[in-house]
Amino acid sequence: MANKNLFRTLVGKMLPATNTLNEEMAPAYAFKPEHALAQYAATGCLSSTFYASAELQLERALAMCGQVEPDFVARVAVFARERGAMKDMPALLCAYLSTRDLELLERIFFRVIDNGRMLRNFVQIIRSGAVGRKSLGTAPKRLVRQWLERRSDDALFRASVGASPSLSDIIRMVHPKPDQPAREAIYGYLLGRPVDRARLSELVRAFEEFKEDRNSVVPDVPFEMLTALPLTAKQWAKIAWTAPWQMTRMNLNTFVRHRVFEEAKGQDELVNRIANRLKDPAAIRKARAFPYQLLVAYRKAGEGVPAKIRAALEDAMELATRNVPRIEGTVFVFPDVSGSMVAPVTGYRGSASTSVRCVDAAALIAATLLRVNPDTTVMPFEHRLVNVTLSAKDSVMTNSAKLAGIGGGGTNCSAPLAELNRKRAKGDLVIYVSDNQSWVDAGGAVGTATAREWSVFKKRNPGARMICIDLQPYANTQAAESTYILNIGGFSDQVFDLISAFVSGEMAGDHWVDVIRATEL
Repeated sequence: MANKNLFRTLVGKMLPATNTLNEEMAPAYAFKPEHALAQYAATGCLSSTFYASAELQLERALAMCGQVEPDFVARVAVFARERGAMKDMPALLCAYLSTRDLELLERIFFRVIDNGRMLRNFVQIIRSGAVGRKSLGTAPKRLVRQWLERRSDDALFRASVGASPSLSDIIRMVHPKPDQPAREAIYGYLLGRPVDRARLSELVRAFEEFKEDRNSVVPDVPFEMLTALPLTAKQWAKIAWTAPWQMTRMNLNTFVRHRVFEEAKGQDELVNRIANRLKDPAAIRKARAFPYQLLVAYRKAGEGVPAKIRAALEDAMELATRNVPRIEGTVFVFPDVSGSMVAPVTGYRGSASTSVRCVDAAALIAATLLRVNPDTTVMPFEHRLVNVTLSAKDSVMTNSAKLAGIGGGGTNCSAPLAELNRKRAKGDLVIYVSDNQSWVDAGGAVGTATAREWSVFKKRNPGARMICIDLQPYANTQAAESTYILNIGGFSDQVFDLISAFVSGEMAGDHWVDVIRATEL
């Protein structure tokens, strides 16, 4: 019989040598600068993660910007905002371009800085001095003024929610010149100056009238403008009746606290309206909802939230993930449920930290893939494989809750592949959902343990592909990019588009980086 240890060693010699250490000081493969920047932009929220502080993330992201061409920085910013629905990192990349290539900044500014929050992020980052300047400067000031000029009076009023800086602070910084009395009035109003109310838009007048007389019609203004006012259950019901999708998702328990579902007239009609809103495909697309945001809403929905609305959240989850690809062949999904995955998926942000952990996001992605591809085998791992029974007939919510309920232990990314090799399993696609900071399996021959086990699996399954979805902003992986290996980052449903493109053979070369390079400016 052939010497198994000898031939396993020979397989290892064919692998690329590792060239870095991960956050656990275990062998890993470093991403190229372009890929690393994309990884940070798709997963980084400039908040502390399990392994890295917010300051370290900022330092690394800016260092990566300096290692790539400005054109690629611009494409990453657009990709991360438009396809990844990210906020902090795209704003940072725009701020960086303000110091390196103003022409590129002008080309992408209005695509990336597309709402009031993004504008405040951009201004805040520049004034912090993080990118090397503390004032906006001529060109950025002009872009901010143009941003203000492009908005209607009502849009400016709605964008005035938020602080540090507030919209009024920004107006003071850039000194926009009103071109008509109505625009002069809204600028003055936002700056807290006395103005002729008759020149204000109907919406602003309605809000001022409502503040003076709570019995008047509740205006269609941002939710935050109303929360500080003493409102009756009937008035809260009116707010719930017209609330946009995101506001509704985030404030179901608020409606319960204010007895909206108890005392509002036409209760059944209101419940039906809210349920239909939450599961409306067009509204979900317009809100650019992360699937995990629906998971948050479902988990937080208290006993007072009507069953029909809770059911609508489950329906919305199915809709929010409907671009999950149907994959031919045998699929294995490996969600990481180790201890490092308990960190909030968007980082630690104090009281503003999301309740969704990396393990929740991993479980959600795995459960979604199972829902669409019933023959998929889900194999959660920590320092070892964890047994769990899932059914493709169960909802995404149900299966993701089972997976997320495991958690703990060290990280051993090679464990599921080792088990498949032990069983001599056949397969066409392997998908990891992890932070890729494997250390339990460190040591051994050339390459990482994951790469070695993959080479064995690949020899038995020549056409197989592997996808490593990374949920955190780290610049290394356990499986180096190759023709049959895709490394991508992110926790929005854009990862499903990339999975589909890779499986269908539409991606080649540097895979994800090539997709970003193809982003039009």
